[in-house]
Amino acid sequence: MTKEQKNQVIEVLKEKFNQYNNFYITDTESLSVEQVGKLRKACFDKQVEMKVAKNTLIKKALESLDGEKYAGVYESLHNVTALMFSENPKEPAVIISSFRKGSNGEKPTLKAAFINGDVYSGDNQLKALTQIKTKNELIGEVIGLLQSPAKRVLAALLHHHEKQAGAAVAE
Repeated sequence: MTKEQKNQVIEVLKEKFNQYNNFYITDTESLSVEQVGKLRKACFDKQVEMKVAKNTLIKKALESLDGEKYAGVYESLHNVTALMFSENPKEPAVIISSFRKGSNGEKPTLKAAFINGDVYSGDNQLKALTQIKTKNELIGEVIGLLQSPAKRVLAALLHHHEKQAGAAVAE
């Protein structure tokens, strides 16, 4: 790879790291070409961008953006690395989990995930990451919580009003 090509890869990666708040660092070593193709398709179907790059170039891209912000992921940059970029913080975890179930394998392995500024290191984080609530899910829950007391109050008022109306008719 020429210096020019390396710089191009670094620029593409920098764009992706800027574009997305969430990315996963996975190890796809020992996956067959066919399996990698399937994984790419699974990602594509869920609007997750998958990029395979050399660890040194990934590190250079991250360091040139914000060395400290991304410091927690550097140690996971070894072996074969496939990056998964996603707007949805849990989608890559869901893809990895279902891919493993489908292939009865341990790969891809999660090396680290960077979610809205937090680093989750190690494959043991995968299950927790599949359960992350997205912003919209959290908003939905809050709205649900806000609505239920209001519904109860309205129901109580209506019930009280009906009782009074009933009492008035009886007189």
